[in-house]
Amino acid sequence: MRNLSFSERFRPTRLDQFLGQERWLEDSGILKRSIERGRPASLLFWGPPGTGKTSLAGVYMNAFSSRQIDLHPSTFQTAEVKKILEEASSSPLLQPPILWIDEIHRLTRPQQDLLLRAVEQGSVSVIAATTENPSFVLSNALLSRLTVLTFTSLSKEHLLSLIDRVIQESPSLSISQEARHLLSQWAAGDARKLLGALEPLAESGGDYDKKELLAMLSGHTGPLQALGEGRYLLISALHKSVRGSDPQAALYWLARLLQAGEDPLYIARRLIRMAVEDIGLADPQALSISLRAQECFKALGPPEGELALAEAAVYLALSPKSASVYVAFDKAKESAQNSSHLLPPSHIVNAPTKWMKEQGYAEGYKWDHDEKDAFSGQEYFPDGVEEREYYEPVERGYERELSRRLNYFRRLREQKV
Repeated sequence: MRNLSFSERFRPTRLDQFLGQERWLEDSGILKRSIERGRPASLLFWGPPGTGKTSLAGVYMNAFSSRQIDLHPSTFQTAEVKKILEEASSSPLLQPPILWIDEIHRLTRPQQDLLLRAVEQGSVSVIAATTENPSFVLSNALLSRLTVLTFTSLSKEHLLSLIDRVIQESPSLSISQEARHLLSQWAAGDARKLLGALEPLAESGGDYDKKELLAMLSGHTGPLQALGEGRYLLISALHKSVRGSDPQAALYWLARLLQAGEDPLYIARRLIRMAVEDIGLADPQALSISLRAQECFKALGPPEGELALAEAAVYLALSPKSASVYVAFDKAKESAQNSSHLLPPSHIVNAPTKWMKEQGYAEGYKWDHDEKDAFSGQEYFPDGVEEREYYEPVERGYERELSRRLNYFRRLREQKV
């Protein structure tokens, strides 16, 4: 027992020992109800590392008398799995075996399809775990046949409770209350990470205060949670905060991304996207500032260059917002797709050859600079294009001025007709 790693030694063996994930442990929940019925359900545990997915799967599977088979993606053999599934299908009177698949996102689509029919028929039960968004990594067919249980990061209170348990079972270890709170915060909701830090402390023994722990934990930044699916959750939070004009939240999510190890130049590219997608011409400076922030980071690197990204994020968040050009361009693309067979009006096509002049190309074209107000009011759309109004500026920021200009040219055009 003492030779076991902390992650194994303190792994829960009963449902009532679990920390967190309370909604899945209720008496009316799917886990306890299927245990009472004596028939395992096909489940997918999805969530961050260190939240109890593997532990809960083990406790759940051990509640049944079914044969348990480990099908880890690294050792997945198609021929062997086919044999297992055929045997299960040909023995309908026996309790269906349970297939345990950790990191199911690593299975290929053909390997996933291999399981599909057996799960559908109920000849096997699949219990799987993943840290990746299931809708991205699993086929729709297989995902629809699994009940997804979403795991959340452990709270600070859960982690403090785990620290207390470790201290109770490690008489030589003493950690001050302030140091305990530091550890629970540092672990960032990951029990495995916390136990990994506590194990060497317990082995060496002694009393630890906050200052000593800070020294020991320096350089241990923890898992890069921005990688994989997590990066899209964090970047989405940053984008939505900027769009929602909240500079405080924008700075928070930017800091989270950088602390998690995200590529700052990827963040810079996303800031540029925010400038053109959510601010647009309501503040034309937003794009320039975003581009300059990217160049500044390239020139300075971290940590000084990160300040340029922070300045851009704050500026974007506080800029007037407009998606007018974004929406207008979508309309224009649809219109262009529906009229791609139409040629430009002949009067706005240059006539570099004698033959083209004879055919009437460029005939009647008016050079706008020769016209009153430098505006000819000519027709620039081909015949047959019905929708011709795409861009409608909002009455915010610089687009108020663009709205005034647009209406000015509309009035001039009406006078020319």
